[in-house]
Amino acid sequence: MLTLKGGSRPPWVGLGAAVWVQIASGNTFTFPLYSHSLKSVLGFNQRQVTLLGVANDIGENVGLLPGIACNKFSPWVILLIGSLASFIGYGILWLAISETLQSLPYLLLWFALVIAANSSAWLTTAVLVTNMRNFPASRGTVAGILKGYGGLSAAVFTEIYSIVLHNSSSKFLLLLAIGIPVVCFSMMFLVRPCTPASGEDSTENCHFLFIQGSSVVLGVYLLATTIFGNVFPINGTVSYVLVAVMILLLMAPLAIPAKMTLFPRRASNSDSPELQCGSSDSLIQDKKDKTQPLLASSSTGNLGSFNDQDDSSEVAMLLALGEGAVKQKKRRPKRGEDFKFTEAIVKADFWLLCFVYFVGVGTGVTVLNNLAQIGIAQGEEDTTTLLGIFSFCNFVGRLGGGVVSEYFVRTKTIPRTVGMTCTQTIMVIVYLLFAFAVNGTLYIAVALLGVCYGVQISTMLPTVSELFGLKHFGVLSNFVALGNPLGATLFSALLAGYIYDNEAAKQHASGASCVGADCFKLTFFILAGVCAAGIILSVILTLRIKPVYQMLYSGGSFKLPQASSSH
Repeated sequence: MLTLKGGSRPPWVGLGAAVWVQIASGNTFTFPLYSHSLKSVLGFNQRQVTLLGVANDIGENVGLLPGIACNKFSPWVILLIGSLASFIGYGILWLAISETLQSLPYLLLWFALVIAANSSAWLTTAVLVTNMRNFPASRGTVAGILKGYGGLSAAVFTEIYSIVLHNSSSKFLLLLAIGIPVVCFSMMFLVRPCTPASGEDSTENCHFLFIQGSSVVLGVYLLATTIFGNVFPINGTVSYVLVAVMILLLMAPLAIPAKMTLFPRRASNSDSPELQCGSSDSLIQDKKDKTQPLLASSSTGNLGSFNDQDDSSEVAMLLALGEGAVKQKKRRPKRGEDFKFTEAIVKADFWLLCFVYFVGVGTGVTVLNNLAQIGIAQGEEDTTTLLGIFSFCNFVGRLGGGVVSEYFVRTKTIPRTVGMTCTQTIMVIVYLLFAFAVNGTLYIAVALLGVCYGVQISTMLPTVSELFGLKHFGVLSNFVALGNPLGATLFSALLAGYIYDNEAAKQHASGASCVGADCFKLTFFILAGVCAAGIILSVILTLRIKPVYQMLYSGGSFKLPQASSSH
């Protein structure tokens, strides 16, 4: 059994702390809350606002630097950089909208929003990479939970914006500038590497179910209070009570490490080792314990079951290789092993995944960036309700995408990309609903799109780790995530913004807000066509990687590829 030094913490502490960081990292979803003030206070037109939306998406998804840094620095350093980016970026935007400093150049505000939104990339990379390495046997579940809470963040911020700050954009930007660093400083030393979980602890699934259940309760609560706040006026006392309940629900994941501390479970000889965090020099006590770091270094080792005789021979071979007893011939990695960035970008599967993800999130973020204008064009006065619905359904898609894909890969060895194919098929239908603006379908379309958008995100992350390993997961996943800002640039700024402004100019000589289905009809037809192409490529990708999943998940558990022992 692993013996750890004093002061160690169970990995569930880091997961509970990561929930708060993920809520903070969802600041980029709040752009629709203050985008209208950019027009009214600063006098920007729709194209300028759309380009700021692109800056928001670029900052959020350009995470190559955080991806590289996560292999060189501790998680707290990554979180510190993200905090500083948030303080500087949102601080400049607050100075502009509050008119504390007037006549700030548009280009300065554009770069300020890029910096502010880039805080999300640093925060997300730090907690996601750390926790997926801490729980490699449940990477789909962990990705779904963390990205799910990230999706809920828009609803959390919306509740604070509408109930506490009374729809004040300047106060909200000040909250982002100061509040995000406060959250990160509070949690940065709790998010830390741990001994990788083997997935064999019988209580682990119960703990995950508890976190998933509490996140669903939080999501329903946020949706209900957002709608309630839009229907009935809420006074000061009630508003603070609602926010206090929200904070308590956010603290629910920390109940697991609290329970483990207050009521420790006595381990028997048959139990798996207690998985805890500690200093790196205390993790390896003897030669047998050297098998544990293999879990964190390779996707193929991460989910192997070292209790089986077949797997023990694999471990013995790897240990022999590491000690120089066997000379290993250098070879290129095979799918399921650890890839360097330069090795992954020459693979067809990598670029197919990049394009499929680009289609799913690139078209979805176009709707998100223009959600307020889409609602107004279809006669919806209060667009905060639309954002609340999108946020909740985005959360459902992220959480459900991780859980459902985890179930099917383990029981049927079905690649996770099947989920991307199915949801992009639904997205084609949704875009056609948006295009024709059928009465009574706006909320349904927004809800369906939120679910599909969330599934794309929670599916891509574990897929990257399974095909190309966890060692360079931060860089590879952030490179694939560039599909989001690229899609925002092509579909939102260059397409939707241009078509919207032209239609608004036809309706009003002054170029005021556009009203009617024609404002976005052509845009949605194009998005539907792009998604149709994405479906075809997604099917091709799924067929190509199905043998990989059959190799990795045969028997219901992740296994070392045979190639690992052949050299």
